[in-house]
Amino acid sequence: MCTAATYSTKDFYFGRTLDYEFSYQEEVTVMPRNFPLPLRDGEALKNHYAIIGMAFVQEIPLYYDAVNEKGLCMAGLNFVGNAHYNDAVPDKINIAQFELIPYILGKCASVDEAVKLLANMNITNRPYSDKLPVAQLHWIIADKNRAVVLENVRGGMKIYENPAGVLTNNPPFDEQMFHLNNYMGLSPRQPKNTFSEKLPLSAYSRGMGALGLPGDLSSQSRFVRVAFTKMNAVSGESEEESVNQFFHILGSVEQQRGCCIVGESEYEITIYTSCCNADKGIYYYTTYENHSITAVDMHAENLDGNALARYPIVRSERITFCNR
Repeated sequence: MCTAATYSTKDFYFGRTLDYEFSYQEEVTVMPRNFPLPLRDGEALKNHYAIIGMAFVQEIPLYYDAVNEKGLCMAGLNFVGNAHYNDAVPDKINIAQFELIPYILGKCASVDEAVKLLANMNITNRPYSDKLPVAQLHWIIADKNRAVVLENVRGGMKIYENPAGVLTNNPPFDEQMFHLNNYMGLSPRQPKNTFSEKLPLSAYSRGMGALGLPGDLSSQSRFVRVAFTKMNAVSGESEEESVNQFFHILGSVEQQRGCCIVGESEYEITIYTSCCNADKGIYYYTTYENHSITAVDMHAENLDGNALARYPIVRSERITFCNR
């Protein structure tokens, strides 16, 4: 299970949590403009926008979340039981599910361009390999002006406007958004007694305006909690303040080992949390074992090159002692 969000101060930020029981040894990966991107049902992209993101690197980067040099962002989240992909067809642009993020980010500079490209696209059910079957995903695509959710289901391709700038897993996105109606009475302010004027009710603690905000780890509850946190978050405009606040927003749904059992001695945890400054192309992340923020700047690489730049995740905790 995972959670993705957008955030804006002076710059535009995008990131996600990756919640799972094991890691594929993903790496922060920069794909420069001239790295050839082979396609299963079409000619390779030999030239494209440069991309930075978290990926399991095989012949190509299998990106979990990424941003391109134009500030367009995209992340894939589990959508098990609802995602449906198709066989290749002759009259469409056939893109395998695992190719979708680098293809969209390689060709599009904005959400508007991505939506236009998707109108003639068929997401296919081709697996990357026998050992890597087709993942059941849906995607959030965002820039500083617009966010949408892409879902491919048995009824076809669905593209939803996403005014909350948040996505989790199930149910489908339109149901996630509708569920927010149940929480419209929540507030960051102290509540007033609307229960009955005949009763002398008063707030006995700070934070009671958000009483009823769900605290469990289900995807629908995480959607509500991050949407509330994000929409009410206040940050200064400096890079440090913005990045710090973004990690706090996604920290509201961090999963701790032992709280979500998925098998014998297997627990879903927040393997990493990312925050990318989409305007500057800087990818920040923390991990379950390392809460110090690590950063990779795509513009420090040769973006006109043809070889991937790969940075393994820094997992060991970095603790600063004050007295030794």
